[in-house]
Amino acid sequence: MLVKEYRICMPLTTEEYRVGQLYTISKHSHQESEKGEGVEVVKNEPHEDPVHGPGQFTEKRVHLSSKLPSWARAVTPRIFYITEKAWNYYPYTITADSRSLQCSFLPKFSIYIETKYEDNCGDSENIFHSDKILGDHEVSFLDIAFDEIPERYYRSLEDPRFFSSAKTGRGPLREGWRQHTKPIMCSYKLVSVKFEVWGLQTRVEQFVHKVIRDILLIGHRQAFAWVDEWCGMTMEEVRRYEQETQEATNELIGLVAPAISVSEVGQPTATHSAPASAPSTPLSDEAPEFLAPPKTRPRKKSAPETLTLPALRERAGAE
Repeated sequence: MLVKEYRICMPLTTEEYRVGQLYTISKHSHQESEKGEGVEVVKNEPHEDPVHGPGQFTEKRVHLSSKLPSWARAVTPRIFYITEKAWNYYPYTITADSRSLQCSFLPKFSIYIETKYEDNCGDSENIFHSDKILGDHEVSFLDIAFDEIPERYYRSLEDPRFFSSAKTGRGPLREGWRQHTKPIMCSYKLVSVKFEVWGLQTRVEQFVHKVIRDILLIGHRQAFAWVDEWCGMTMEEVRRYEQETQEATNELIGLVAPAISVSEVGQPTATHSAPASAPSTPLSDEAPEFLAPPKTRPRKKSAPETLTLPALRERAGAE
C-alpha cells in the first residue's frame, strides 16, 4: 500500500469552498457526461454519524466502458461502471474506502481517501494522526497556480495565474501567493492506494497517485476559476442546483431513474460509521476524458434552463 498526503491551498475560506466544491463537482460531472457514459447519481441524502455528526451521503455509478483502454475492454463487460460511495461531514469527508471501490476485474485494487479542510496555508502538522498508519508517508504541496497539469487539460480561462474574479477581486495568483494571500484555506487529503498483485504493485500504485494528483489540481483550479458563478449562493441554492444538474446528467447518460432527493436537513438514515468509496481511477496511462476540464462544445440539450445561476436566483425570488 502506498500512502501520500496532499495539501492544496485555495484563496477562499472553508465556508466558501463548501459551496464551491458542490457546485464544481455537479457542473463538471454534467459537462463531461454523454449518452451511455458519465456519472449517474443514485443517492444523495442526509446522514448522521455518531462521531462526526450530521452529513451527506452520496452514491454514484461512474459509467466508463468507452474510456477504458483496449486491453481492459477485452476483459470487462460491455456495460461497466464503478460504484462510488462517500460520506461528507464537512469540513471532514471520507471519499474512498477499500471495501466500497472494487473493480470486478481488479479485485485486489482499492483506494481510501480522507479529507480535512482548514483555514490556513497548509501548516497543520500530523492533521490525520498518522501514527495510525504504519510507516511514514510523503507530504506533497500542490500549487493550483504553478504546478503543471497535462497539456490536454489546460484551459487559459481556468489558469489561476491569469484569472481575476470580478465578484471577489481575488486573483491572479502570483509567485509565493500562499504566503501573503488572504483569505486562504487548505484541503488536506490522505490518499491510500493498494494493488496487491505481485510484480505490478509498485508501478500501479505510483501511477494511480500521479493520476489522483492531476485530478486534484484540475478540480481545485476549476473551483477557483468558477468562483463568480457560485459566489453568494446559499447552501439551499447550491443543493437545488446540485439536484437539477444531477437529474439532467442522469437523463443525459440515458438512464431513467426516480428523482434524486437532495437536502441537508431531514430525517437521517440509519446511523453507522462511515466507510466510503473513492473517485473512479483511470486504468490507462492517461486520465480518462470525462475527468478532463470542460471542452468547447454545444450546450447539451438535456440540461434544464434552471442550471444557470441567474435562473436559479430568479426562481428563488419568485417563490
